[in-house]
Amino acid sequence: MSDEPQTENTMVAALLREREGLVQRGLTDRVKQVDEQLKHHGYKKPPAAKKEAAAAPQAPATPPAATPPTAEKELPKGRQQPPAATT
Repeated sequence: MSDEPQTENTMVAALLREREGLVQRGLTDRVKQVDEQLKHHGYKKPPAAKKEAAAAPQAPATPPAATPPTAEKELPKGRQQPPAATT
């Protein structure tokens, strides 16, 4: 069976799914906001969830710099690669 929490409240279920994705991505500030909404809707964390929240990976302090697309990388949507030069 699934290890997802079972709840009758659809809002709480949606918030729990959102929270799980945020934890995986390391967005701790947003996880805290979702936790506040869960509390507002009357949801209380099971004891195991509190341990997982403490062990969640921390988001990097600065985001990595974006690199421009190159011939080896995928071009932005709607763009085509120039035709190969043949001589």
